Amino acid sequence: MLSLMKSALAVVILGGAATVAAQELKPIYPLAVTAAKDGTIYLADRNLPGVWKMVDGKPVLYFQASKKFRTPLNAVRCLAIDNDGKLLAGDSSTREIYRFDDAGQPQPLTKGGVGIPMALAVDARGDIWAADIEIHRIVKIPSAGGEAAIIAEVPAPRGLAFDGEGRLWVVSQGKDQIVRLSADGKTSEVIVSGQPFSFPHQIAFDAAGTAYVTDGYSKAVWKVAPPAAPVKLVGGSPLDNPVGIARNGEKLLVIDPRANSLFEVATDGKLTTMTLGPPIK
Repeated sequence: MLSLMKSALAVVILGGAATVAAQELKPIYPLAVTAAKDGTIYLADRNLPGVWKMVDGKPVLYFQASKKFRTPLNAVRCLAIDNDGKLLAGDSSTREIYRFDDAGQPQPLTKGGVGIPMALAVDARGDIWAADIEIHRIVKIPSAGGEAAIIAEVPAPRGLAFDGEGRLWVVSQGKDQIVRLSADGKTSEVIVSGQPFSFPHQIAFDAAGTAYVTDGYSKAVWKVAPPAAPVKLVGGSPLDNPVGIARNGEKLLVIDPRANSLFEVATDGKLTTMTLGPPIK
């Protein structure tokens, strides 16, 4: 802990970006990953707390939040990119969803209108959808911000992703682990019945429209292509507790907080490791 405090003191934050003065600060517990259309990658670090930006294959501090509870991004849990290329972040400490402005500062969108946002997704209109695990609901926030409207009830929702037809796929820890909502959220159907996953987290689609789910307890990434049953795309070491997943071009990005690594996964299962910092033991 003392070494982390010393490292933190060495970081100088200027307008949302960061320069490291004396000692290099490393990611501590990265939970979520997202990628912009230009390939820029961001990581949400729950225990830093804050957000990293990958630059030339290395994490560079983008925003460091305060350790003080109920301050912005003190408990950042999820990320997404909006339709204008802006970074979105969900934070359970302030019960808020933020959009980063041009100066790299998080601006609140809902006036504390969410509980524990575990995942974010943006629809074609630009509206923001969040999985609120506290109230077991999927909520929608207008693109410009405003009141979070309850759309659907889903037990313990953890992951969200829109498919090519504008339907929202939701990873649940309920009796059926993937459900799909219609574009307006009014109807739902079970996509993966039962509980084939041990502890599912996030979901993402590849360029062909196939879904993939991270499974922390199984140390795996599953391929989901109904009507076939889910199959493991990759599993075991070096994966330890894969949580976040996002598409980046033709490949997938998977973030693993226990391994403290960012993995690039091809759709054939080939895996490339980018170590971010010391693993959790």
